[in-house]
Amino acid sequence: MKLPRIYTIKEISDLLNISFIGPSNFPITGFNEIHVVEEGDIVFVDHPKYYDKALQSKASIVLINKKVKCPPGKALLISKDPFSDFNKLTLHFSPFKASKVKISKTASIGKNTIIQPNVFIGNHVIIGDNCRIYPNVTIYDGTIIGNNVHIHSGTVLGADAFYYKKRTEGYDKLISGGGVLIEDNVDIGALCTIDKGVSAKTTIKKGTKIDNQVQIGHDTVIGENCLIASQTGVAGCVIVEDNVTLWGQVGTNSGITIGKGAVVLGQTGVTKSIQGGRTYFGTPIEESRKKLKEIAELRQLVKNQKK
Repeated sequence: MKLPRIYTIKEISDLLNISFIGPSNFPITGFNEIHVVEEGDIVFVDHPKYYDKALQSKASIVLINKKVKCPPGKALLISKDPFSDFNKLTLHFSPFKASKVKISKTASIGKNTIIQPNVFIGNHVIIGDNCRIYPNVTIYDGTIIGNNVHIHSGTVLGADAFYYKKRTEGYDKLISGGGVLIEDNVDIGALCTIDKGVSAKTTIKKGTKIDNQVQIGHDTVIGENCLIASQTGVAGCVIVEDNVTLWGQVGTNSGITIGKGAVVLGQTGVTKSIQGGRTYFGTPIEESRKKLKEIAELRQLVKNQKK
């Protein structure tokens, strides 16, 4: 998430009421989760296991719960609870704004776009030309939709990320301040859910076609000209490269990459990153020829045992 202007680390530390390490005028231009950080961003970390990853990331400022050696060219914000302080930044710079109308006055809708009854369009939504939005679609604040996009009934764009921290008293939610970007010529079926990013945009790139009842998690990027069949669930922070096919009831782990041109057959559990240009099947996932050969050999073994 980019800030409305350049802030200094002192301004942010005063906002959060915490200390910092670095020059008081150290510039801050945004804050993001580790998967999408850029130079000038704040990233948070609250577990020693991930200290090095955060400190070596592209982020310029690390919101951390321990005083550590600051890498050259970076600065630190020292917090007792980085998770909560990251939420404070989201609430301050991207607060929830209620809407009491079906289509917000701040929404922009392009030429020849058809909006059917009972569609909700939130604040600052942008919809391009020649789109068709079917009844009972819900489009949350800040969603951007390109040209020639079809979205079928009951689909929800921009619900919160499924991201929680377990505490002794229960689960603490990481507040979502990102958005959703749907590029040109995308079709989205009925009853799909595409969650907003925590601090960036969940993205569906141009030409991709999504069947009914598909879930796309926060900060995931679906490449160009992909096919995703019904009841597939793609977790958060996944990269699906161009021309990938995911057949029905595929499920994925978070934070993985599915390579360009891969085909994943139905009911496969994608538990790890996979290379492009191959066909996969099964749980645990394997190349389909190998997996089917293993299944055939196992059946033959059973037959031989019975004999």
